Amino acid sequence: MILFPAIDLKDGQCVRLKLGDMEQATVYNPDPGAQAKAFEDQGFEWLHVVDLNGAFAGETVNGAAVDAILKATKNPVQLGGGIRTLDHIENWLSRGLARVILGTVAVRDPALVVEACRRYPGHIAVGIDAKGGKVAVEGWAEASELGVIELAKKFEGVGVAAIIYTDIDRDGILTGINWDSTLELANAVSIRVIASGGLASLDDIKRMIQPDARKLEGAISGRALYDGRIDPKEALALIKQAKEAAQ
Repeated sequence: MILFPAIDLKDGQCVRLKLGDMEQATVYNPDPGAQAKAFEDQGFEWLHVVDLNGAFAGETVNGAAVDAILKATKNPVQLGGGIRTLDHIENWLSRGLARVILGTVAVRDPALVVEACRRYPGHIAVGIDAKGGKVAVEGWAEASELGVIELAKKFEGVGVAAIIYTDIDRDGILTGINWDSTLELANAVSIRVIASGGLASLDDIKRMIQPDARKLEGAISGRALYDGRIDPKEALALIKQAKEAAQ
C-alpha cells in the first residue's frame, strides 16, 4: 500500500487545481525539484507527477521541471500528461522515469497501450479520469461516452502495471476519495488500482488500509499534504502498521 504525494506542474511550478480547472490553480512551490526532495525527506517512497500543460497540449511542456524532479529525488517517479506516442514513452523512460501514465491515448488508441506494455513491461500505467462516471480526455476538457470499467477491461492481461483512477468531481476540493467507485473498479479488473481525487484527511488513509481496500496499490494525495491537513509521519506510520499486520 503506497501513499503517492503529487506534484502537478503548470508553467514550471507545483500547483493544485480545483475540479480540474486550469484557471483555478494555486501555486504551492515554484521549485519542483525542491518539492520532490522534501517529499523524499518526509519518508515517501514514490512520487506522482502530472504535466498539466502537457495534458492539454498533447505533448510534453514541463519537461525541464520533470528533469529537475528526477535529478532531485532517488524515489521512483510516475508521470502523466501529454504522453501520446511510443517515442514519448521511450524518451521519458530513458530519462529515468519508473512509469509513464497513458490517459487520453488509452481512449483514442488502446493498441498503443498494448504495444507499450509489450516493449516496456512494468513501466506502463493507465490513467482513467472520470466525470459523472464517464471517461474524460484531453486534460479533462472533453468527456467521452466510455464507461470507466469498460475502458479498464480493454487492458486486462496486457501487462498494465497500474490504473490511476481519478474522480474529477472530487479533485482538489478535499471531500474525500470516491471509495465506492474506486473499489468497484478494483473489483472488476485484476490490474492494481491507485485511488486519486479528493483525498482529504487521515480518514481517507484509514479507509485505504481496511481489508477490502488492500487490493489497491495505494492512493494519491495532493492538496491535503500541501495544506497540512495530513501529517506525513502519521499517515505513513498508519500504512506501515497495516502492512505489518497483514503479513
